[in-house]
Amino acid sequence: MTIARQQVETCKQRGEWAELCFMARAADRGFSVSRPHGDSASYDVGLESNGRFLRIQVKSTTFCRNGSYTCNIVGPGRVPYASGKLDFFAIYVVPLDVWYVIPFVIAGGNRSLNLTPQKGHKFFQYMEAWNLLRTRAKSRRRPPPR
Repeated sequence: MTIARQQVETCKQRGEWAELCFMARAADRGFSVSRPHGDSASYDVGLESNGRFLRIQVKSTTFCRNGSYTCNIVGPGRVPYASGKLDFFAIYVVPLDVWYVIPFVIAGGNRSLNLTPQKGHKFFQYMEAWNLLRTRAKSRRRPPPR
């Protein structure tokens, strides 16, 4: 899925475009995708897999310094997202066409993340880690009633 960058003029437009890109990639991987109505939900995209629902906050970045891409992961008014409102951040590094799928419990205490696509970097294990969305959904499944 490619779009001419000059067509994405504002941060809001790029965010909306990134959400669509995420939904297309997730659907391509077999997830059921939904989007909350309006702008008041605490997440951008809902994913259903294995009977569980996950709340995803989609972010994107084009800003690179010294080989590291910086992405702000704060909400409106630069306020950090509250615990319990999200399950994952999905961060799209636009110039590399790479997704980072990072659990909220890992990233939630930060205001921004530096993503360096090199082995050994702090967030390298989350690069294209779509499997975490399935694993997380499975691990939250309740045991059958007795």
